[in-house]
Amino acid sequence: MPKNMVRNIVTIGGGTGSYMLLSGLKKLPNVNLTAIVPSTDSGGSSGRLRDEFGFLPPGDIRQCLVSLAEDDEEQYLLRNIFSYRFDKGEEGLKGHTFGNLFLTVLTEVIGDELKAIEKAEKLLNIKGHVYPITLDKTVLCAKYSNGSVIESEHNIDEPSYPHDGRLRIEELYLKPESKTYKKVIDSILEADAIVIGPGDLYTSIIANLVVEGVKKPFKKTKAKIFYVLNLVTKFGQTWGFSASDHVNEIAKYLGRYPDYVIINQNDLPKDILKKYIEQNDDVVLDDLNNFPNLLKKVKILRGDFLAKETIKTQKGDKLVRSLIRHDSDKLAKVIYEQLNSKD
Repeated sequence: MPKNMVRNIVTIGGGTGSYMLLSGLKKLPNVNLTAIVPSTDSGGSSGRLRDEFGFLPPGDIRQCLVSLAEDDEEQYLLRNIFSYRFDKGEEGLKGHTFGNLFLTVLTEVIGDELKAIEKAEKLLNIKGHVYPITLDKTVLCAKYSNGSVIESEHNIDEPSYPHDGRLRIEELYLKPESKTYKKVIDSILEADAIVIGPGDLYTSIIANLVVEGVKKPFKKTKAKIFYVLNLVTKFGQTWGFSASDHVNEIAKYLGRYPDYVIINQNDLPKDILKKYIEQNDDVVLDDLNNFPNLLKKVKILRGDFLAKETIKTQKGDKLVRSLIRHDSDKLAKVIYEQLNSKD
């Protein structure tokens, strides 16, 4: 493939993981980006607006729009405004981001969720498109190894007592079932590369893969599929998960193994790791070399993919966030190198 040819790159995920990834990918030459996000977010500002207005949750859409906006001075101001989170107002504005409110108002005025997203894309002059995985209103559900069931993305993401956060999720599904948005299917079929993750395994990533009809284009696509492994486990979703556990879960719901797995080898700062361990999380153990059959299907890309800066929590944000992330430019570089390689 000639180096000056435009590549179509699709990302699958949500939250800060997609924001970080897209921020790096948009700097690559000759790329057309499409961000696919889950439609089941029920926590924080997105959950409140979804409950009150009945629209698709705006949070993941807003983060991807902001990450794909141009980097000039005017767009930089708009990006900051869209990301601004109110920390006053008690049960009113407090906790909401301006961008979530803007998308909700835009949808209310226009009367169409997709047209509202398109208008926001033009306003922010983004490099690419953002699509919800489904337009249907649906609830994410998880069945655990002890037979219990939890409904709602936020409840799965941050389960409360008496649920045991060490339990494994045996099955993730939607209620009611929903259909994949057609432009999502078209984007997957036309992609040169598809990047899954990083992000919460079940609520940000697999939440996209349980939508009816999404497996078929993944089996047909000629794209190179990358999976970016999380830096740490997450109590309540992936407690005790190794790298192979993550990869096998992705393959289970994707219907195939990814072509590449990107895994960080750099040590987390000791103070950050200590905080993770205190909340029952830990570094994801790289055990992939112990599974020769898996290595025949997947190429492992190991390296230093860790961001140097730690994450600062926004005022008014009540959700549990990551303490450290991948480096967006390092991820974009390794993906682009493989995209240009002949293997």
